[in-house]
Amino acid sequence: MKVGLILEGIRDGADQKVCEHLAERIRPGIQIKSEALGNKPNLIAKCGSVAAQLLDDGCERVVIVWDLYPAWREGKPCRKLDRDGIMKSLVAENVDFDKIALVCIEEELEAWLLADHRALSDVLSKPHRQVNIKRQKYPERGNPKTRLIKIFNEHRGHTYQFRFAESIVRAMPDLNRIKRVATFRRFALKVADVEL
Repeated sequence: MKVGLILEGIRDGADQKVCEHLAERIRPGIQIKSEALGNKPNLIAKCGSVAAQLLDDGCERVVIVWDLYPAWREGKPCRKLDRDGIMKSLVAENVDFDKIALVCIEEELEAWLLADHRALSDVLSKPHRQVNIKRQKYPERGNPKTRLIKIFNEHRGHTYQFRFAESIVRAMPDLNRIKRVATFRRFALKVADVEL
């Protein structure tokens, strides 16, 4: 199975690495072709042409993944406006909607990272000092990135940076904690036809 992913962020950035790694864990052997389009406005504007190209390159489907809240967090975001913009871009390129899936992460990718306190504890621990992070009951609420920054500052002495995202997701011993997050379950279903 070959699946195209259209993401925010930069090539080989946190979004790409996290989503590719999780797709492989959900369905070992899956082939992923990712395109990172920078910020959300860029993703919305360009996703139609990129989706068309991914389908032409042999992807069976294309999954468009974006954060509900942009990095700058100005104003209240609207999933419907995001979706309408994405659909307009897809229509402009005559993309087959049956081969497209949308996954809007509530609120942002860091919610998935907060979902597994075991992985966070592992990444933040040092050989001489074990860190035990409390389970985050609602990882998708209340600015996950700010919460993750606070956890890193408290236990690591420096702030969370995107480069830690891949380490956290790789430290997840299984998908039992992250599968409690609704948008991750949708990602699993849309990328790999797997219900968690």
